[in-house]
Amino acid sequence: MTLMLALMATPSTPGGSMTVLVVQVLLFGLVFYFLFIRPQSQARKKHEAVLAALKKGDEITTGGGIIGKVKDIKDNRVTIESGGSTLVVERSRIVRVGESVAPGQV
Repeated sequence: MTLMLALMATPSTPGGSMTVLVVQVLLFGLVFYFLFIRPQSQARKKHEAVLAALKKGDEITTGGGIIGKVKDIKDNRVTIESGGSTLVVERSRIVRVGESVAPGQV
């Protein structure tokens, strides 16, 4: 609290206002990084790890709501069996593997 009051105080020197502005911008940048960028990056890494561990027989849910079991995995495409149908979906569109839900998905 005292730091914010000190930063808001009117400086006595003309060059001091620029210093206060730079410090405020840096503080804003740090808050933005720790509240938005870092958590999103960690969630993306966790989702990539879940998709990298995908194997045959896993039950998955796609972003479109299709639920099925993995039949085959080739590069970026995953063949799943849902009901009586066989579907090919992109690996990145899988939001749930078993009980592991991708971050940011409900």
